[in-house]
Amino acid sequence: MKFHTSRDKALESLDAFINNDIVNYSLKRNYDFGPIERKNVSCLSPYISHRLINEYEISKKVLSKHPYQKVEKYIQEIYWRVYWKGWLELRPKVWDDFTEDLNTIEESENYYLAINGQTKIECFNDWVKEIKEYNYLHNHARMWFASIWIFTLGLPWQKGAEFFMKYLLDGDAASNTLSWRWVGGLQTKGKHYLAQSWNISKFLNKKYQNIELRENVHPLIDNREYKISPIEIQKNNNKNEYLIVFENDLSIENLKIKNYKKIYFVLLDNKSRFLKLDSKVLNYKKNIIKDQINKINNSFVLINENEIEALLENLKNFDIVYPSIGENMSFLKKMIKEKKLNLNFITRGEDIFCWNFSNKGYFNFKSNIPKILAKFQLN
Repeated sequence: MKFHTSRDKALESLDAFINNDIVNYSLKRNYDFGPIERKNVSCLSPYISHRLINEYEISKKVLSKHPYQKVEKYIQEIYWRVYWKGWLELRPKVWDDFTEDLNTIEESENYYLAINGQTKIECFNDWVKEIKEYNYLHNHARMWFASIWIFTLGLPWQKGAEFFMKYLLDGDAASNTLSWRWVGGLQTKGKHYLAQSWNISKFLNKKYQNIELRENVHPLIDNREYKISPIEIQKNNNKNEYLIVFENDLSIENLKIKNYKKIYFVLLDNKSRFLKLDSKVLNYKKNIIKDQINKINNSFVLINENEIEALLENLKNFDIVYPSIGENMSFLKKMIKEKKLNLNFITRGEDIFCWNFSNKGYFNFKSNIPKILAKFQLN
């Protein structure tokens, strides 16, 4: 299993899935046939999480070939990422608390056994190896993994979310953090996801049987409450001469990039991150940035913290493709405070509209997907 680093190749993968495999998605998506056989799922998440291709162009392409009723489940799964982003935008304190919690959690012996794939649970150990080798894991396996981590191994969900972010190519602050909270029963209070031996056996074609799991455990409890706060994105009327693009939103095809003197692609290294990334993940990000740069003559990539800070020291006015709550936004907030920057955030109308429906659970959001598709003529 290999992931491309170019937008063109990502679009080819999307077209191949739409033309050949999407019609069976709803029936086969929960089966994990292993890293070599992934045709039952699209495997587009590394491209979507960096927005080499974004959720809206995917839905438009899908619906240009298939009626909504036949691909409804796939469209809904694509929009989970949009929903999670909006949910976190409305409750940014969840991200702050998550990163702060990591500073207070001690790494036990059982934690090291888990991250090295040395537990007594064979399937879990194999998933650890798969994550480290391929930097990817089937979505259903991620749910089992997280449930076993929290409820059978008794490890802090925050450390599991950190482990995923370190190794997964499609690591996304909102989707990753909130999915782990959902499995633990914190996202939807009192409703958790418990991995069960029969379920793992069925959807892995009986590869593992009689797995000893804790299958009758109460959900996690966290008394912290997160009230909805309005999304406040500072926007200036005057466009600046310089554009900054972070690696988690590289979809610049619709921007008038010729109007900028310079375009700076920013990739934070591990010195600037709360959650340290595996070298293969950082290299993947670097390579997809390089592919975008090859399409533009007046751009630079900044991969060193000192270079980024020097840039912000000399130039105070920037347009920035809004990076959403997460590592990049946390870095920006720090720079804004220290260097008194004047930033104009470029947002997508689709994102802002969709986030209006992220104030409740996903069922509410899902019911509004047809409205979203109609408003932006994606169907």
